[in-house]
Amino acid sequence: MRVLAVADSDSYLKWGAALLRGLPGEHRLVVVRSPITPSAEQRAAAVSGSGYDLPPVVSARQYRALLRSLDPDAVLLCCTGPVVRALAPAVSRGRRRVLVTGLPGISVPATQRAWELRASADLFVVHSGREVAEFSAIGRALGLPGRVVRATLPFLGNLPEAGAPDRVVFATQAKVPAERADREAVLHALAALALGRPDLRVVVKLRALPGEEQTHRELLHYAELWPDLPYDRDLLEFDAGPMRSHLQSAAGFVTVSSTAALEAIASGVPLLVLEDFGVSAEMINLVFEGSGVLGTLDELARGAFKKPDPRWCRENYFHPASEDDWADALDDLVATADGLPPRPRAAGGRKERLRARLRVELPPPAYLALMRVRRALRVPRVPRGG
Repeated sequence: MRVLAVADSDSYLKWGAALLRGLPGEHRLVVVRSPITPSAEQRAAAVSGSGYDLPPVVSARQYRALLRSLDPDAVLLCCTGPVVRALAPAVSRGRRRVLVTGLPGISVPATQRAWELRASADLFVVHSGREVAEFSAIGRALGLPGRVVRATLPFLGNLPEAGAPDRVVFATQAKVPAERADREAVLHALAALALGRPDLRVVVKLRALPGEEQTHRELLHYAELWPDLPYDRDLLEFDAGPMRSHLQSAAGFVTVSSTAALEAIASGVPLLVLEDFGVSAEMINLVFEGSGVLGTLDELARGAFKKPDPRWCRENYFHPASEDDWADALDDLVATADGLPPRPRAAGGRKERLRARLRVELPPPAYLALMRVRRALRVPRVPRGG
């Protein structure tokens, strides 16, 4: 089986590289150019341990040329929703190929928007029984023919052998918490831990260095907030290297919301998922209700890390490998691709589809300039009666 995998951001690239690792056949992995294209350093970190060399960045035109020259049996679009919608129409030009897409981490609660943007998919890969049930229900309600399938989160396996624990790792999340004061509160708690435990390095594991792009734009970067706080600059460390390397030597792990919490559980590292800012869909941490690892900034400052509830683990992402069905489903579809129904078009109006196309067709500076002009020309809506 020949598979072309295309990613657009650091998190999707990491997911795609790891997902392909257990799939037989010939694979090609590339990154499509967009406003969130990861840097060479980010790409190297994303594929670390996967066996892949540094994946090249290709334009949308080069992506279409690869489809023609490689003639893959299946295309794995490891991309954000708008980019999946932009790249999907080219997949079956010439012949009916299988289109696989999905979400790279925790996807609770399931959303209709995520499915609508990926409506062209034959297979939609998620990672727990709960996610399969929720996304399948949404797909049925929308009348979509694509099937929701399960894969163990691929980076939960093949973990490196643990080393001597010498650090606590804080995994940042770009979107939450959104307020400056909340982010500074996290840094204060980390500083208190560092002062109380001089035997441990306290590492802020960044998704991207200042100026680098990532899946979601980070407006308040922890590395830029830290110098304004009244501490020795070297009290905390800031590093954007591979998470697996940090967890290998971690005595504790903390996050507000990050899939890396699952990597910590898989590595046997005690952890905290901070609940001070709420536990909700908006905070992207709803799935951790009942996990036994929710905790507070005060507990972080004391280094009071926790172990997860085994029953919660079984129901959320740590199911037996025998329950994974995505690879078998892909084999079946590739064998019967000629008989598959026409691919439905993703939801959205003409303007929304055009914007998605421009996101990958234009060089990022041109696209961003166009969006700035668009926002500047937008006419404010006048309230009725005004």
